Amino acid sequence: MIYKRYTVTSALPYANGPIHIGHLAGVYVPADIYVRYLRSTDKDVVFIGGSDEHGVPITIKARQQGVTPQQIVDKYHGIIKESFREFGISFDIYSRTSNLVHHETADDFFRNLYNKGEFVEKFSMQYYDEENKQFLADRYITGTCPHCGNEKAYGDQCEKCGTTLNATDLINPRSAISGNAPVMKETRHWFLPLDKYESFLRHWILDTHKEDWKTNVYGQCKSWLDQGLQPRAVTRDLDWGVKLPSEIEGSEGKVLYVWFDAPIGYISATKELTPEWEKYWKDKESKLVHFIGKDNIVFHCIIFPAMLKAEGSFILPDNVPANEFMNLEGDKISTSRNWAVWLHEYLTDFPSRQDELRYVLCANAPETKDNDFTWKDYQAKNNNELLAIFGNFVNRTLVLTHKYFNGIVPELGEVNDNDKNTIEEINAFPQRIASSIENYRFREAINEMMNLARLGNKYLTENEPWKIFKTDENRVKTILNISLQICANLSILCEPFLPFTAGKLCTMLNINQQKWENAGKTDLMKEAHQLSEVGLLFQKIEDAEIEMQIQKLLDTKKANEEAAFVAKAAKTNIEYDDFAKIDLRVGCIIEAEKVPKTKKLLKLKIDTGIDQRTVVSGIAEFYEPENIIGQKVSILVNLAPKNLKGIESQGMILMAEDHDGKLCFVSPTLEVKSGSEIK
Repeated sequence: MIYKRYTVTSALPYANGPIHIGHLAGVYVPADIYVRYLRSTDKDVVFIGGSDEHGVPITIKARQQGVTPQQIVDKYHGIIKESFREFGISFDIYSRTSNLVHHETADDFFRNLYNKGEFVEKFSMQYYDEENKQFLADRYITGTCPHCGNEKAYGDQCEKCGTTLNATDLINPRSAISGNAPVMKETRHWFLPLDKYESFLRHWILDTHKEDWKTNVYGQCKSWLDQGLQPRAVTRDLDWGVKLPSEIEGSEGKVLYVWFDAPIGYISATKELTPEWEKYWKDKESKLVHFIGKDNIVFHCIIFPAMLKAEGSFILPDNVPANEFMNLEGDKISTSRNWAVWLHEYLTDFPSRQDELRYVLCANAPETKDNDFTWKDYQAKNNNELLAIFGNFVNRTLVLTHKYFNGIVPELGEVNDNDKNTIEEINAFPQRIASSIENYRFREAINEMMNLARLGNKYLTENEPWKIFKTDENRVKTILNISLQICANLSILCEPFLPFTAGKLCTMLNINQQKWENAGKTDLMKEAHQLSEVGLLFQKIEDAEIEMQIQKLLDTKKANEEAAFVAKAAKTNIEYDDFAKIDLRVGCIIEAEKVPKTKKLLKLKIDTGIDQRTVVSGIAEFYEPENIIGQKVSILVNLAPKNLKGIESQGMILMAEDHDGKLCFVSPTLEVKSGSEIK
C-alpha cells in the first residue's frame, strides 16, 4: 500500500535517569535513520518522542533523594532532551507526559472507554502499608526471591535471576517505604478485558502480519496469544500520574497505570505538535510505525492496539520493528549498577564524534539477537572502517583534485569499461539501501552505504591517477570526476546514518544537501564547479582514549562489588576456654622472599618478640617481598609447625580477605612492640 504520510514513534524513556547506548542501539538510532530517509524521499512524516514521567521508579527515586517526583522528571527530561538534540536524533517534537495536554488527552481516552463500558471493575486484595496508610505498588515491595534466594527482589521482578514475579510470590515481603511487613487489604480497580480482543488480535497479528513483522516480534506476540489473554488493570493506587476523573466512585487516590497512559503520550505529543494531529492518527492512509526495544513488544503489539481498537477511531500500527538488547563488555547494561555508556558523558568525552557512535551502534545493532558493545570494537570500527575506508577515499579524492586542478571539478572524458561498470554500480546503490531501510534492516543498509565508499577506494586505487598525471592528464580528469560523483552520492546516502558527516562532506564539496531522488546520478558534481577547503571527516581514536573508558568501567565494576559485599555468617560458637588457648602476638616481618616454583607462597622471617621464626604465607599474589619488610603483623605463635614445600612453617599470620578476594594485613594502627599479646 502507498501511504500519504507516516507517523513514527520511539519508545518514551523513563525520566529517572539519562540515556545510554542500549537505548540508542535498540530504539533511537534505527528510528532516526528511518525518519531521515523518509524526509529525504519527501515523505510527509512526523517523528514523535518524549519522556515517560509517571510510574513507580520515579516516585521511588524521588523518595530516596528527598525531593518531589516533578523535580526528578524535570532534571532527567532536560538531560535526555539535550542529549538527543546534540546527538542528532531529529524528533519533530520531544514532549513529556507531565504536560497538561497529555493529562487531558489521557483523561479523554480513559473517559471514552469508561463511558462505552469497555472496562471491567474488580475488587482485589493488595499489599498495604499500615504505617504510611497507602497501598503498595509492586516496586514498593521487596523480599526474598523464591527462585534464587535474592533477598532484595522486587514485587514484579528479581533483578538477580531475571524472573518475573507477583508481589505475593515474595518470601518475607517488606514495604520499601517503612520496612514493615505489609498487610493485605481490599482495593478497587478498572481492567481492560484483553480477552475480549483476543480473537481480533490473533487475526490481525498472526494472519495479517506473519510475513512483514520481525521474527522476534511475531514470536513473542504468538506466545502471549497462545497462553490466552487476561484482563489487565489500567489503574493503580498511587499519587503520581494521570488522576482518574473525580466523579467516578472509588477514584480517589488512583491514577492511570503507566502502561496505559504512556503510549497515549504519542498521541498527546502529536496533538501538541500540530492542530492537524488527527490525520496522522486516524487517516487510514497514514502509516504508523513504533520503534521499541524487545521489553516493550507486548505493550505496543497487543495492549496498545487493543486500547486503540476499543476506542474505535484510531489506526493501528503497521509495523513494530523491535530490537533485542545491547550489552556492554559482555555484561547486561544496568542503570542501577551504573553499568552503561551514558550518552551525555560520551558527548563530553568525545566531542563532535556523534557519527562515530551512530555508526558503531547501527553496524552492530541487536536486530535479531542480543549484541555486545566493546570499546575496542568501537575503536576498530572507527579507525579501520570510517577513517580508513570512507574518510580515506574522500580525502584522497579531494586532495588530488586540489593538487592537480586547483579544486575545480574536471570534465568527464572518454570512459573505459572499468569506468562504465563503476558508474553502473553507483546507480544501483540507492535502491539497495532504500530497500534495506524500508524493511528495517539497518545493519544491512549501513553496510551497503559503506560498500559505496569501498567501491570508491577500489576505483581510485586501481586507476592510480597519481602515477599517470604527467603522461595522461585527460585520463586523470575522468578518474577524479567519477570519484567526485561517488563523494557526492555518499553525501546523500550517508545522511540518514551519519548526518554530521553528510554536512561536513557537503561543505567540502561546496554543495547543498540533496534529496534521495538524486542519488545514483553521476552528474551531481558539475564540470568547473569549485570545491571548498579539504578537511578530515573522521579522527583517529587513540589507545589512551579507549583505555580511559575501559578504566571507568573497571572502577564501576569494583564499586558494584564493594556495594554488593555481604559478610559471611558467623561460624558455630566456641567456648571461652577454646579461645583462651590461642596465643596471638604482634610481630614484624624482617625478611621476605618468594618460594621457588610457586605462585602464591612467600617465605617470611618474623620477629615475634619471643624469637625470630619462619612462616610460609600464601600472599605472594598480593605483595612483593621487598615491599613488606618492616610490616607489622598479627601472628598465631602457638600453631603446630607444618611442612610447606620443604619449609617448616612455624605459625600463621592473620589476613583479612576483601570482597574481591584481596588479602590485607591485620595489624595494629598504633606503634606496638613485637611480642605484645593480642587479646
